[in-house]
Amino acid sequence: MNLRLYVSKREDVNDYSQGHYIRFSIVDLDISEKYPANFVCMLPKHMGSNGKSSNVFSNMFGSNSAELAKRLLREALKTEDDSEVKAEIGKRLRLLEPKPPVLAKCRDCGKMFELEKRRFKPKTCPECRRKRRISQE
Repeated sequence: MNLRLYVSKREDVNDYSQGHYIRFSIVDLDISEKYPANFVCMLPKHMGSNGKSSNVFSNMFGSNSAELAKRLLREALKTEDDSEVKAEIGKRLRLLEPKPPVLAKCRDCGKMFELEKRRFKPKTCPECRRKRRISQE
């Protein structure tokens, strides 16, 4: 498969859909040279995490879909001339980068630990919480 990105801009944008008018389509140049005959799927804005395939793109390309999306976006960034499209490609590339873990300092021992995704963030590390639970029993 000879995959490329096809960028389309909608000109009839309403006020409520500002910023959603640049779309990225995945095309296969082996099928045909002209769009839409070579259409494969749309490039999603957010990729599914933890191996979940929540869109057609992830279902089609499986585990290497994030790497494929990055490669296609980088290739399109080199060939694109429009500044708005370049900005959107950069934004999509930043969304594909993994976020670093959020670290906090334990108030008891002073060791750095990774915060859990909870509503109320603990101020102590898991070891200190475990020690406190054992001492209370």
